Amino acid sequence: MTQQAHPAFEWLRSQAIESLNVTVEEFRHRVTGAQHIHINADNNENVFLVALRTVPHDSTGVAHILEHTALCGSEKYPVRDPFFMMIRRSLNTFMNAFTSSDWTAYPFASQNPKDFNNLLGVYLDAVFFSRLDELDFRQEGHRVEFATPDDPATELVYKGVVYNEMKGAMSSVPSQLWQCLCKYLFPTTTYHYNSGGDPESIPDLTYQQLKDFYRTHYHPSNAVFMTYGDINAAQHQEKFEQLALNRFQKLDVVISVPDEKRYYSPLNVEEAYALGEKNAEKKTHIVLGWLLGKSTDLEASLKAQLLTSVLFDNSASPLQQALETTKLGTAPSPLCGLDDSQRELSFICGVEGSEPDNAQAVEELILRVIREVAEKGVPQDQIEASLHQLELQQREVGGDSYPYGLQLILTSLTSATHRGDPIALLNLDPVLNKLRQDIEKPNFIQQLAREMLLENPHRVRLSLRPDTHMEQLRQMAETAHLQQLKARMSDADKQAVVARAQALQQRQQQTDDESILPKVGLEDVAPTMHYVSGTEQTLNATPLTTYTAGTNGLVYQQILTKLPRLDEDINNLLPYYNLCLTELGVGDLDYLDTQRWQSRVCGAISANSTVRGKIDTVREIDAYFTLSAKALTRNQQALSELMWETLHEVRFDEFPRLRELIAQTRARREQSVTGNGHSLAMAAACSGMCASANLTHQFSGLAGIQAVKTLDDALHQDAELEQFAAKLAQIHGQILQGPRRFLLVGEQEQLAQCRDSLEQIWKGAEREGGDFAVFELPQVNERIQQGWIANTQVNFCAKAYPTVPMDHEDAAALTVLGGFLRNGYLHRAIREQGGAYGAGAGQDSNIAAFRFFSYRDPRLGATLNDFDQSLHWLQSQAHESNRLEEAILGVISSLDKPGSPAGEAKQTYHAELFGRSREKRERFRQRVLQVSLEDLKRVADSYLRADRASTAVITNSDGSAEVQSLGLQTVQL
Repeated sequence: MTQQAHPAFEWLRSQAIESLNVTVEEFRHRVTGAQHIHINADNNENVFLVALRTVPHDSTGVAHILEHTALCGSEKYPVRDPFFMMIRRSLNTFMNAFTSSDWTAYPFASQNPKDFNNLLGVYLDAVFFSRLDELDFRQEGHRVEFATPDDPATELVYKGVVYNEMKGAMSSVPSQLWQCLCKYLFPTTTYHYNSGGDPESIPDLTYQQLKDFYRTHYHPSNAVFMTYGDINAAQHQEKFEQLALNRFQKLDVVISVPDEKRYYSPLNVEEAYALGEKNAEKKTHIVLGWLLGKSTDLEASLKAQLLTSVLFDNSASPLQQALETTKLGTAPSPLCGLDDSQRELSFICGVEGSEPDNAQAVEELILRVIREVAEKGVPQDQIEASLHQLELQQREVGGDSYPYGLQLILTSLTSATHRGDPIALLNLDPVLNKLRQDIEKPNFIQQLAREMLLENPHRVRLSLRPDTHMEQLRQMAETAHLQQLKARMSDADKQAVVARAQALQQRQQQTDDESILPKVGLEDVAPTMHYVSGTEQTLNATPLTTYTAGTNGLVYQQILTKLPRLDEDINNLLPYYNLCLTELGVGDLDYLDTQRWQSRVCGAISANSTVRGKIDTVREIDAYFTLSAKALTRNQQALSELMWETLHEVRFDEFPRLRELIAQTRARREQSVTGNGHSLAMAAACSGMCASANLTHQFSGLAGIQAVKTLDDALHQDAELEQFAAKLAQIHGQILQGPRRFLLVGEQEQLAQCRDSLEQIWKGAEREGGDFAVFELPQVNERIQQGWIANTQVNFCAKAYPTVPMDHEDAAALTVLGGFLRNGYLHRAIREQGGAYGAGAGQDSNIAAFRFFSYRDPRLGATLNDFDQSLHWLQSQAHESNRLEEAILGVISSLDKPGSPAGEAKQTYHAELFGRSREKRERFRQRVLQVSLEDLKRVADSYLRADRASTAVITNSDGSAEVQSLGLQTVQL
């Protein structure tokens, strides 16, 4: 049946996908050929995305820099920063832009129709009618300036937002490993290059090259429009045509990625990465990568996913087990698995924490395991469990990290950009049904292993070893290049550099007429927050809360207990207990059999502990242990049995397994700094303010990274390992004595049956009476002044002040203040002028702290000074009321942001468990709406005083001198 389309578009096809409760419609623009995929869903969170095929032929980062620069002003909106302006003039639930290896996408989402259309107009104009001002290119991409911008006597330096972003990104060893592997796995196509930009190549990009790339790539003939939600396709198309497409003709240029040329024999290579530490022992990464078939071939792609799941799904899977237990490395490589984000699939496996001499042995180990699978296969129940995992991934309704509609769009985007079938990637059921039949065939998995891996000569073995001198040599080369560049400059050239710096500074400080941009106002805010209500029951005299949610055939289950008081010598082991609990054997089963059991029954099972300050005082805390899992509803009884056994029969006697888990944790945590440095710095700065903030720093912050390194080293001694296991068992025994409660989230028609099976399994498991001492922490109260030295090319800065908890009347004003300072001062001073990738401020009422931060920052002291200057700006300047409204809208947008159906239920449950009732959250929301400019100045003056500030920064060894000059204590990570 032909669907209604705007006259400028032709309808191509429609398909209902029952498993997702959506109908997918495909249209084509008659003149330009632009594709429109619309996912029609009963959901008021509407999503828009326009993607352009962007295929770079070098590592200058042209597509990435263009993504940034395109958002810096357009024909209809000739203001300097419409993207960030709209973030604060909107009730969006998501706004961003992405550069992938072969596409660039501009997505947003909103629940408000007026807001959606406002954003749509700005996005379409930004993409198709961008100004691409040269000064914006210099700001966002790269430029050379004198260290003192108006003094030609000082040295030249590189600046630029993307330049510094990629310096930070390429500080990550996994990122370097991936880029280096792609260089060899894809010798002739676009994936050979770093699409984000290699910091050494970014300065080679010219302004003219950027404009040329824009003219061919940012054209509707090269575009894919994708939408999701309850606005119909014809309404979207009317806007597309009216605001952009009617001004274009078809472009006779087809931008695509060709097939990669295949190797006829495997390739072995060794390269190096920069390591800032002196100790390079066991820091080598060794990986094997195979190039497989096209990602647009759904059947081939799912076969590859199934084989990958069979090999890697859990610790009992053949390759995962081999890589976890081998002495050739400390942990499986973070790249292990299947990459389906590019035109052709790639399968990767290997180890980290190795030595270069182990390369051949690692390769032989991997090939031996694959050969055994190809010859002997794996048990049928493991294959069925792997297929079960694929079904879970297909069925789960997401939306907690990204809007659910955007998740569906991104799922189909790779196929759409490579002119495949985007609808097929959303409708996996037919292919899953075929796979169910295929796995019954003899030797099915064996044949996949042979064809995809053993008989596939396009294989690369990469050894990436550490080099402790590489960064110094790189910096020396950059300095020498800049010195040569300056030596060739005439006086006129130098003055031109000064003039460009002055022009950029003037542009950054100019005040634009924001009234030309559309906006929503406080009058568009919903009067009350969305609320998900649960039902309180009892289960064998134990509290049970159930929530009805559209979970598409899944059930979510949690078992919670009050955390007990723990002795000081075991208190710091709580995060390792949480990690290990679901990774060990239970009863007569070892951890391998238990992992297989988990894979057959559930999609995930995990344990965590949550410690929060009370809503009216962070000096008092509440704490719970939670065991969480999800499964298809048909497996709910089996899930309950699994969770029971995990809690009551877990065994802590598998000493080698415990050692492996801690080594793997260490590897992951050591690599987390470059991607999460701002959060780590803020946690360090807040660690002296209250007990729960200190716990975060000790468990998951920089101190936690130090602790896991120390623990990992200690566990090589058998006596230490046995003692560690005994302490975990002690924690477990005490947790079992805590008062218990249950949570169930599922579909209405399934909840009664789920409750009955839960009751049956837990019958007679009531906790015995008696004294129970609740978890407690010693109070802390100190100012922190620290500079952490890590392996990073960029810095992360944080400054924090003790404030008030959520229920205090000033908490709302402090929360609004964060957005007000970011929008009005910090973004311009630290990102645009300072060159950091990001900066901001915010109130964390859970720990009663206000925190400033910067992310991937080339500066230290100057950024800390900008934090202080923002407070001076607040008090000394006259501010327009619309700035306040924008900050309030930002907070309300965050408070009202929807999650997945199950996620919203769980979030509500845990908020209320810790005293954040609906009434109190509504009261906080109303206080936010009533905040005044005078309130902002008052709370800043009251709480954000210099004598109360704590500071923490993360830098590298070259920043040590500045750390000391700032009066900070140097701490080696």
